[in-house]
Amino acid sequence: MVTAGEHFARALAAKDSAALCALLADPIDFQALTPGRHWQATTGRQVAEEIIFEHWFGAGAHILELCSVTTGHVADREHVAYRLRVGRSGSDYLVEQQAYYSTDGARITWMRVLCSGYQALRPSS
Repeated sequence: MVTAGEHFARALAAKDSAALCALLADPIDFQALTPGRHWQATTGRQVAEEIIFEHWFGAGAHILELCSVTTGHVADREHVAYRLRVGRSGSDYLVEQQAYYSTDGARITWMRVLCSGYQALRPSS
């Protein structure tokens, strides 16, 4: 069975704002930590459009590949981890995010995300 977390990772990788908005409850208790900032949002639209696709993976970031997705549980909390290969400014980067979340069944109502930031991939020799 595909979890809400896996749906989240796949919609993010596809840059599918409509799918993310449909997956995220309104209201949602969302917080995230990236290397330079703490993010908060209360609506699915804020999460998808303003945070993820405007700031984290904006117009200059091309998600090239969803490299991996793993899911699990920590007691009643669900977990998803995913890695993305992202092209930006002529270079490739690896980005990993870990998220813990709760659902009301189909939609994510509470989520905390921790991001590795853009880690440069070096060409293999």
